[in-house]
Amino acid sequence: MTDNAALEALALLEADTSLEAARPILALAADYLTGTRLGEGPVSTWHSAEVIAGRLQESMPRRSRPLADVARRLSSLLLEDVNRLAHPMYIGHQVSAPLPAAVWTDALISALNQSMAVREMSPSFTPLEHQVVEWMTDLLGWDSRAGGTMTSGGTEATFTALLAARRRAIPDVWSRGMGATPPVLVCGEHAHYAVARAAGNMGLGMERVVTVRSEAHRLSVPALRDTLAALRSRGERVMAVVATAGCTATGAFDDLDAVADACAEFGDRGEPLWLHVDAAHGGAALLSPTHAHRVRGIARARSVAWDPHKTLLLPLAAGLLLMREEHDLDAAFSQQAPYLFTPNDDARAWDMGPRSFQCSRRADVLKLWVAFERYGADALAALYDRLCRMAQTLHARLADHALFTPLHEPESNILCFAWNVPGVSPEERDALTNALRERYNRSGRGWITATALDGQRVLRITVMNARTDVSHIDALVDGLEAEAAYVLKHHR
Repeated sequence: MTDNAALEALALLEADTSLEAARPILALAADYLTGTRLGEGPVSTWHSAEVIAGRLQESMPRRSRPLADVARRLSSLLLEDVNRLAHPMYIGHQVSAPLPAAVWTDALISALNQSMAVREMSPSFTPLEHQVVEWMTDLLGWDSRAGGTMTSGGTEATFTALLAARRRAIPDVWSRGMGATPPVLVCGEHAHYAVARAAGNMGLGMERVVTVRSEAHRLSVPALRDTLAALRSRGERVMAVVATAGCTATGAFDDLDAVADACAEFGDRGEPLWLHVDAAHGGAALLSPTHAHRVRGIARARSVAWDPHKTLLLPLAAGLLLMREEHDLDAAFSQQAPYLFTPNDDARAWDMGPRSFQCSRRADVLKLWVAFERYGADALAALYDRLCRMAQTLHARLADHALFTPLHEPESNILCFAWNVPGVSPEERDALTNALRERYNRSGRGWITATALDGQRVLRITVMNARTDVSHIDALVDGLEAEAAYVLKHHR
């Protein structure tokens, strides 16, 4: 292409830099937030993926069009079929209706486009990340030796923590590999799949993951102690024990103090076993005087994963990995990159790249900082309490319900409940439960999830929208009752 074409393209870039030029796109976001929060319109779409894909089938655009036209096409082709997380009847997956101030900050993060690999590429936000990490490690009760890094989410945070645990168990793993008899990884049966995924990805192998049974959907501490005793008697090395604070299925919290006691008892050469706590969902309990007791003992962990993009209501993506000993994180990665990482010890203390799985990484810490600056930790704690209170409200609503039975006392903002379908086999019941959830979600009345719990298919809600109140919980039950009657009527 000629330089004239490049100059024409540059003119388009310049034309898009003003607030007025951005208005069509920003207006879509603002209209979505202000309209959806009122609870009007469908919560999700009834269109299939094939319908939407067919709508998008066209050749790649070769010529430019006005940004206002792009915004109109974006609205007509795609926005009508999104999941409206800001709608108070969206009570589905663990994805938040994000805080507005953090939403607007996302645009600023993209505009500045600072890379968090090394401090010279992000001179302001690298020190900011260190400061925000310090806030979080202070919450955990750790001292100045602690540190951490932002991540894409809990899966990356857990993976990185277990890489550090692997390095501790096998000091020469970077040069010599895992060896013929790698250590084992111990976790509960309700641990997030990130644990098993990490074991597979790091070469530990799924056969080296030892799963401990649960009691009331929490890691059974007596079973953990029996497992650790059996492993010791066989001469097996334990790389790490993973506990969960807010498990995905039910939101339950493991007894972290008791798990830490077991790790201390079965440690090696005076050192406790490495305890990693997956608090991706439940970490916000640290801010809440009402729920802080659920994470009692978390300070005894060696590493903690926490997702502010869950119950601190940030936009994706904003995860955290926190380490009680910051040097453990530095030891997780042993690479040389002279074009990027400098050998200067002081510079390495600031740079995030040497201690992070990612190199190119957005300054997502800015939206976490803005959330604390705008709303304050007390308000964020109050919002977390409200999310949890709505799950408790549904539990109370279903306590004596003829059709639906709550399956556990909610410890956070998650509740699983069963549809008591009369006169059907377990297989039919599971199929009907799936049909009920599908019909309810496609109706536009609301949006919920489902899971397998104790051998049966069950319905599940996660309250991730601070606007969801008692009236919406009542509407959820009413909607499920109506759709259940339709599914039963047309059964067989």
